[in-house]
Amino acid sequence: MDKLLYGAAYYEEYLPYDRLEQDVKMMEEAGINTVRIAESTWSTCEPREGVFDFSHVTRVIDAMEQAGIGVIVGTPTYAVPAWMVKKHPEVLAVTRTGRNLYGPRQNMDITNPDYLFYGERVIRRLLECTAHRKNVIGFQIDNETKSYGTAGEGVQKKFVEYLKQEFEGNLEALNRRFGLDYWSNRINCWEEFPDVRGTINGSLGAEFQKFQRKLVSEFLEWQAEIIKEYKRPEQFITHNFDFEWRGYSYGVQPEVNQFEAAGSVTIAGADIYHPSQDLLTGEEIAFGGDLIRSVKRGNYLILETEAQGFPAWTPYPGQLRLQAYSHIASGANSVMYWHWHSLHNAVETYWKGLLSHDFAENDTWREAKIIGGEFKRLGSHLVNLQKRNQAAILVSNEALTGLDWFRIDADPASPGQTAYNDVVRWLYNRLYRMNVECDFLYPESEELEQYSLIFVPALYAAPEKLLRRLNEYVKQGGCLLVTFKSAFADEYLKVYHDIQPAVIRECLGVEYQQFAFPRNVTLRSDFYQADACQVHTFMELLEAKEAEPLAFYEHESWGPRPAVTRSRYGKGTATYLGWMVEDEMLDRILEDVLTQAGIPGEPERFPVIVRKGKNDLGKEVVFYLNYSAQTQKTVWRGEKAVELVRGDEICPGEELEIAPWNLCIVEKTIPDPGTLSRRKGAQEWEKSNEKCGNMVANCGEKE
Repeated sequence: MDKLLYGAAYYEEYLPYDRLEQDVKMMEEAGINTVRIAESTWSTCEPREGVFDFSHVTRVIDAMEQAGIGVIVGTPTYAVPAWMVKKHPEVLAVTRTGRNLYGPRQNMDITNPDYLFYGERVIRRLLECTAHRKNVIGFQIDNETKSYGTAGEGVQKKFVEYLKQEFEGNLEALNRRFGLDYWSNRINCWEEFPDVRGTINGSLGAEFQKFQRKLVSEFLEWQAEIIKEYKRPEQFITHNFDFEWRGYSYGVQPEVNQFEAAGSVTIAGADIYHPSQDLLTGEEIAFGGDLIRSVKRGNYLILETEAQGFPAWTPYPGQLRLQAYSHIASGANSVMYWHWHSLHNAVETYWKGLLSHDFAENDTWREAKIIGGEFKRLGSHLVNLQKRNQAAILVSNEALTGLDWFRIDADPASPGQTAYNDVVRWLYNRLYRMNVECDFLYPESEELEQYSLIFVPALYAAPEKLLRRLNEYVKQGGCLLVTFKSAFADEYLKVYHDIQPAVIRECLGVEYQQFAFPRNVTLRSDFYQADACQVHTFMELLEAKEAEPLAFYEHESWGPRPAVTRSRYGKGTATYLGWMVEDEMLDRILEDVLTQAGIPGEPERFPVIVRKGKNDLGKEVVFYLNYSAQTQKTVWRGEKAVELVRGDEICPGEELEIAPWNLCIVEKTIPDPGTLSRRKGAQEWEKSNEKCGNMVANCGEKE
C-alpha cells in the first residue's frame, strides 16, 4: 500500500436522520481516508425477494468519492433477511440445541443451498454497482465468519462423505483410529452413521469440529471466487478474522483455521478488541496482530477496533493514539474503528463509536483527528513495515480442540479456568512484556528452519510427521521450548500408546508416565537461582533420561523430581516444562532459552514496549510504547536517528522521555542498501502495474 488506511465502519442506513454531508465533513477534519460499508444490510439491499435497492450504498460511495475517501465494500451475507427465513426456514442452522431462531446475526447454515443461491445473487448485484467505482479500494468477505455450530442433516451427510474420503471408504480403519468400540459406539455401516451431535467420543467429535472449520474456509473461498470475477487488479479482497472471545479478543480462534482460511484473501484483516483504561496493556493488540500477520506472512488490515466501545473501555486521554500506533507497530497497514457513530437502538446501542449518541465533537474524536493528521504526515515512514523475527510460537486448532475435550484443569476437587489459549497466552504475554517479538506457526508451516527459537505450548494433538519435524529442527541446530501436555495424542485425538511425550522425547530426552494436579508443590532451582515458587494447574512426574534437570519439584511425596529439563540433541537444544508456575520463574526460563538461541534481549520491560520494523525507505523504525500512567525513560542505543512525530534528531546514548499513555517513534537515518535496491525494483513494478491498471480502466470507460 502507498499509505496507511485510517477510518471507520459507516452505516448511513442506521442513522436517525440524514447527516451524510455533515459526517463526511467531520471525517475529512479527522483525517479519515477510508470507510467500510454494506456488510450488515442484506434486508435493506434486498427488502423483498428479487427486489434490490442499493441506493444507500451508492449514495455513500458518491459522497466519499467527492471527498477523496476510499471505500471497502462488505458482502452482506452474515445476517439473513426475514423473507428468506419465511420462505426457507431450513436456512437457519441446526446446532446442538436444535434449530436456530430468527433475530440474531450469523444464525444460518453456511452450506444450505438456498442460502448460497440468494447469497450469490445479492453479492453479484452489489458488485455490479460498486466494483467499477474508482474509490472502491477493496472488498470484505462476510464478517467474522465461523460455522456457527451448523450440524443439520445436510452438514452431517457432507461430514460422512468427508470421512469416506479421509479413510478411503475403510470403515474399519475409522473405527480403529477413533476407538469407536467404546460404549458400543462402533459404526458397522456408513448408512447407519449416527448424529454426531450426541457423540461422547473425543476423536469423532474433534474431527467433526475440524470439518466445520473446513466449511468456513470453503465458504470464504466461494465468496472470493465470485468477487474475482468483478474486481479490478488493484482492488483487494480481505476478511476480518477474529479471536476466541472472553469479553474481548483473547486467543487462537477455535472455530476457524485462520492459516487455511486466509488462502481466500489477498490481504488478511482482523478485528481486535481489548480492555482499556487501567487495564490497557497492549497484549491483545500485539497478540492478535502477530497472529494475523503470520497467517499470510505479511502486512494486514485492522478492520475493526474500538473507539470508545463499552463504558468500561472509554479511553483515557492519549490511549486512542497509543492503541493506533500499537497496531501499526505490529505490521498493520490500517486502523479502522467500529464504528463512526453510536447506535440509537438494537443490541449494540452501548457499543459506542468515534461519535457518541449526540454526534457532536468529543474528546475521542479530537484525539482521532490528531492520529489522522499524523498518519497523513508520517504514513510513508510507517506503511508496509516488515518484520524479521527470530522466535515463533507454534499453535494448533487440533490441540485447542483436544484440550477442550480433555481439559487440563479437570480436577473435580478444584476446577480451574485453564484451557489451551491460557497456556498460549501464558507464554506469549511474558515474551511480550520482555519485548521479544514473535511470529506464529501452524502444524503445516514450512518455515520452521528460519527461526532460531520455537515455542510449543500444550501441543496436545499432533501427527507423527510434525513431531519428527520438530526433532529434525532441533537436530539441525534449532532451539525448542515445549510445555506440558504436548505430544500426547495423534491428529485424531487418540492417545499415543507409548511413553509420553511421544516421538519428541527423542529430542527432549525426558519421559513420564504419570501426572497430577499439584497441591502444596513448590519448585526449587539452583540453576535459575530461584527461590521456592508455587506450582499450579498441572504437573508431570518427569524422568530425565538424556536431559539435564534444571529445576525440581519439592514435595514430601512427589519430590525431588525433575520439573524443567534441557537436552542437547544434534546441533540444537530442547527445553521442557512439566508444569505451570508464577510469571517470575517463567521469565528466568525464557531469558535463559533466548540466550541459548542467541536472540538479543531488550533492556526495556513492560510498561515500556519496544516494537521494530523496516520501512519502505529501508530504514529501521523503533516504537517505544508507554502502557502506564507514569512517565517512563529509556536510552536510545542506536546510531544517529530521528524521532518521527516531533522531528527531533536523536543521538546515540540520548535519553528518551515517554509521557503517560504516549509513545516515541525513532527512525534510523541510515537505510539498508539491500532494502533500497529491492524498493527500487518494487517501484518500477508498481509503475508498470499502474500503467496496466489505467489501460484496463480506460477500456472499461469506453465500453
